[in-house]
Amino acid sequence: MGAIVTEDELMAAVARERAAGKRIALANGCFDVLHVGHVRYLEGAKREADCLVVAVNDDGSVRALKGAGRPILSAADRTELVAALRGVDYVVTFPETTVARLLARLKPDVHCKGTDYTSDTVPERETVRAHGGRVAIVGDQKDHSTRDVLARIKRSRDV
Repeated sequence: MGAIVTEDELMAAVARERAAGKRIALANGCFDVLHVGHVRYLEGAKREADCLVVAVNDDGSVRALKGAGRPILSAADRTELVAALRGVDYVVTFPETTVARLLARLKPDVHCKGTDYTSDTVPERETVRAHGGRVAIVGDQKDHSTRDVLARIKRSRDV
């Protein structure tokens, strides 16, 4: 199981990982109502480096991104679920709507985003390039979304 850490604990852990010669990847997202697309995204991210850090939006930033009624699961629940996934080494929450600040502080070798992005549409691409990192698009085609899962649940309740 991955370690759920504070940002300062993460910085110390990543320093140890780098000292051991490991490459660091950072993936991020809301991970509200975990589904197979999330699993495939994180598996793809893990293939990009030796150590996978997953940054999970806190409850306020999910609400700002997704609107009223979200998140469905609390940040504590979402981080625990993500930490339980194979290949995840560290999980940290962050309060902003983009992960740019954390990227600038952590300076991972690779910033992984899902296939709903291209390397030119990743919002934090310049932040990553500024420290010599690269962007990797990983996971399967964006055929899965929390929005779709919630809609299917609602439809099944209405039947």
